[in-house]
Amino acid sequence: MAFARQAAPGINTTLADRGDLRSTTAAIVELVMRTEASQERRIIFVTGIPGAGKTRCGLGVAFESALQDRAVFLTGNPSLVHVFREALVRDAVAQGTQRKAAEQAMEQRIQALPLFRDTYAATAHAPAEHVIIVDEAQRSWSAAHAIRKTKDRPVPLWDSEAGHILDAMARVPGWSVIVCLVGGGQEIHDGEGGLAEWSTALIQRPQWQVAASPAALAAPDTRQCLAQNLSHLADERLHLAASIRSLRSIILPEWVNAVLRSDAVQASTLALQHTIPVFITRDLAALRQALRQRPRGLRRAGLLVSSGAARMRAEGLGVELPHMDKSAVGRWFLDHWPEDVRASNALEVAANEFSSQGLELDYAGLAWGGDLVREGTSWRVRRFRGTDWGDRHQDEAISNQINTYRVLLTRARYETLIWVPRGDPADRTRNPAEFDAIAEYLTACGARPLPEFTPPLQTQPALLL
Repeated sequence: MAFARQAAPGINTTLADRGDLRSTTAAIVELVMRTEASQERRIIFVTGIPGAGKTRCGLGVAFESALQDRAVFLTGNPSLVHVFREALVRDAVAQGTQRKAAEQAMEQRIQALPLFRDTYAATAHAPAEHVIIVDEAQRSWSAAHAIRKTKDRPVPLWDSEAGHILDAMARVPGWSVIVCLVGGGQEIHDGEGGLAEWSTALIQRPQWQVAASPAALAAPDTRQCLAQNLSHLADERLHLAASIRSLRSIILPEWVNAVLRSDAVQASTLALQHTIPVFITRDLAALRQALRQRPRGLRRAGLLVSSGAARMRAEGLGVELPHMDKSAVGRWFLDHWPEDVRASNALEVAANEFSSQGLELDYAGLAWGGDLVREGTSWRVRRFRGTDWGDRHQDEAISNQINTYRVLLTRARYETLIWVPRGDPADRTRNPAEFDAIAEYLTACGARPLPEFTPPLQTQPALLL
């Protein structure tokens, strides 16, 4: 099955073609062919803003006919594996392929990175593929985290994920290529080592040739920069600078960045200069009503919530999509309501950052939780433990929680509708003043108000006399 033919509605819009995507894909294929001709080892770092199409680009390389089935797409995101495999299998079946054969083909072409890593950490075997594409490579585990995390597992690691992946691909006979897809501001787990960890691993393995986007050496966070002394070939074509996810406003990622760095002036300026497709409501019923009214045809709406928003149950939103349940994730993203109440359009189950990262909705309804609140002119990051909120103090934990909202705010292709609860003065864990401050800040940044929900009139039954 050709990847370009796939027409699964949940992915088709996301993978819309664009000139710089073609240019970046062509640059990667060109470097792969050069590596094969010279029988070398090469690693390629592709950067891009959220929603720029890095995953689309990586999948395009994995399914590139010129590579003759020698490439595999790897991701540590189980939701991405489940949804992409299922969408492509459904498309193949619609084209006449037997489902079992389609499932086997997709299992070979789209794989879970942890399984790939453990398979070759546990043995001295060489991978069958000459080319691997590593999605969100900046999220690979640091050496310290990998060792600590796996010490009691069947396959204990002794190096960073980057080191294990480089060593595995170095065993491939003749030549091999690793394509690292790098997205800034997407780190949501502890122990993610960033490009600094890849630099350390590469300096220890000088046989690898490096090609990189210039942006890979210029990130403001040193954790997300390649080392300046790392010899590399710079190629501008390896950076994707424009969003294809937000189809109504390519400036949305910049607006989200301004909101999350507490720059209301910049955010409001962008909102005045552009049409920012972000709305705000204090009413969950209004949010659901608006989300039901928006989708047409096969477009998809859904609810999103931070995994740290622990008090949403008290606000009437208490069921989260289990991101490790592949059938549940597949149904939520690919099936349709009212035929299936488990679909996202039913607006009953909310996906969190883990089940939605790397995937999109046409219309997203984001429930803002008490884990990220305003304190003066800045954000206050908290987590719920026991019976109350407590502040987070570690820089990495604070950064990851802010990134959680960056992920959630950039899931929509058309519009993001934010619901900020009103809270309850009788409940110290849902302080109305804190939610009011969030709503006021988002409004000052340019989020537009949704009309309040008006319930339909109830017709009184006639009295029988």
